[in-house]
Amino acid sequence: MADLPESRMRWFLVFGLFILSAVAYLDRVNISIAGSSIAAEYHLSNIQLGWIFSAFLVGYGLFQTPGGWLADRFGPRRVLTAGVLWWGIFTALTAAVSANIAFAVLFFAAVRFLLGAGEAIIYPASNQFVSRWIPSPERGIANGLIFAGVGVGAGVTPMLITYVMVHHGWRSSFWMSAIIGLIAGTAWYFAARDTPEEHALVSASELAHIQAGRTTKSTGAARIPWSTILSSKEVFALTLSYFSFGYVAWIFFSWFFIYLAKVRGLDLKVSAFYSTLPFLAMAACSPLGGAISDKLTKLYGKRAGRCGIAVFGLLLTAVFLSFGSQVHSARLASVVLAGGAGALYLSQSSFWAVTADIASGSSGSVSGFMNMGNQFGGALTASLTPFLASRFGWTTSFFVAAGLSVLGAVAWLFVEPDRALAPLPKLSSSPEKV
Repeated sequence: MADLPESRMRWFLVFGLFILSAVAYLDRVNISIAGSSIAAEYHLSNIQLGWIFSAFLVGYGLFQTPGGWLADRFGPRRVLTAGVLWWGIFTALTAAVSANIAFAVLFFAAVRFLLGAGEAIIYPASNQFVSRWIPSPERGIANGLIFAGVGVGAGVTPMLITYVMVHHGWRSSFWMSAIIGLIAGTAWYFAARDTPEEHALVSASELAHIQAGRTTKSTGAARIPWSTILSSKEVFALTLSYFSFGYVAWIFFSWFFIYLAKVRGLDLKVSAFYSTLPFLAMAACSPLGGAISDKLTKLYGKRAGRCGIAVFGLLLTAVFLSFGSQVHSARLASVVLAGGAGALYLSQSSFWAVTADIASGSSGSVSGFMNMGNQFGGALTASLTPFLASRFGWTTSFFVAAGLSVLGAVAWLFVEPDRALAPLPKLSSSPEKV
């Protein structure tokens, strides 16, 4: 057996999580593209449409920690499958609303809230998968690849949804999104297993490699009490920094297109092109940051590899945002600000690699708690950014985002990535079952 080549099943499944990540952003961003058509058909105001958008974020934020707990309790295979199927159902329900329904805004808001609640499991469950399947020295690139799906999903969605809407109507775009999600969820269920020990296609050499680099047993590691989690300075520092991360990221998800079109004066076609640049930068820099993080970790330890790249990425983001907001050329400003989005995502994998390392059997719960901070940051962006822009100008909005990036970098200085929340159990090389 020792002479047989090592399998690469862990990377095949990481690619599967990349696909699920892209599908998640397809299902959440599609309504922003179809929003004008929906508002026209159901006679909704922009304020009412905003309520519908916000309903998703509320559901998504509130269910981060419960979603992580479910992944810890039942494993990433079943939880992710159930979650993706849930997304498909509620995406389809969006298209199934009758044009004559009373109180359409309440129905849409409820559907989007439940969609957000279902999507809340994607990244906490992915992190639980990483803690079970990926050796600690490879967790930077693994998380980087998973989160590259964010950039790909957010970047492809506008073009894909617009094409389907133009040729087949806005409802068809939601049916298409639902079908893609159902296919992806079904494929994940049949391809994945909760642990490498359970997967028939994992070779003995790959299994030994995973077990040698894992920070906990694949299953059976005791879940950490919430009293321990909530008393950890690492958890709160990561959550504060991820709050800052979310604030900056959602400027690009929510306002960048409007900023280019209405503030910088680019026409719709040009705005659509340049508004994809941040997402392309995210897709490229997320795995790049993860790879750099792993390399530095191997050479200099986790303090430099995990914390160092996060601090660098967040500080570089502040520089790009500060200078980009003051560039006179609209096109050059678009490129510089997109560089800020890319710099931000250099730090992305560090958040998830560290929580997988320090939380072991409770990595889903801890990363879910951390990601709740991200969503609160995004929710604050939705209201504070346009308020600041209207009162003080868009340059001030970007300066505030730059300031929060610096705050996020400072928070990382309080993170000790080698300090586990609970003593690590003795590793076992014998196969284990859930």
